[in-house]
Amino acid sequence: MNQSGCLIAPLRLIPPHSPTLSTVPLGGTAPQGRGPGLPVREVSAVNGLVRLKTRADFLRVAAGRRRAARPGLVLQAAPYPPGKSGALAVRVGFTASRKVGNAVIRNRAKRRLRAAASEVLGRDGREGTDYVLIARAGTGARSYAELVGDLAAALRQIARQADRQVDRQGGGEPGKRRGEEA
Repeated sequence: MNQSGCLIAPLRLIPPHSPTLSTVPLGGTAPQGRGPGLPVREVSAVNGLVRLKTRADFLRVAAGRRRAARPGLVLQAAPYPPGKSGALAVRVGFTASRKVGNAVIRNRAKRRLRAAASEVLGRDGREGTDYVLIARAGTGARSYAELVGDLAAALRQIARQADRQVDRQGGGEPGKRRGEEA
């Protein structure tokens, strides 16, 4: 007890690499003797979406040059890098710069983007594609229905850009131009 009569107990800190914080692949369970045996997830997955978390992934998607801007958000997309596992997932990242507002406003904007993404990208996102949603100053003020509409329209624009890029790279039949008949 301290001088004011309050009981002081030491805090128990769990080291970062403790067996109780072990991770296993998505949908797996903790090994026997290591924790309660409940499912542990290596990455957060909501509605089949896997979160982008590393700066390198955000930079790679930005360098992909596929983007669509709407009043409530900016959507960027890039194909999943070849040779890595997990190419069948739809991966998504969220960001909000300080231009959006203070920390409370930025976090609210990212929460709203996460909700819209789980609804739209979970249904219409292309497997093997990484998406980054960037909050704009109007993200917090737009209604949820408008935000979902913005994301759906941006996703359609990104899909058209991807289809045009495939056509330019010779994705059609060899020796045949678009609009030309055999």
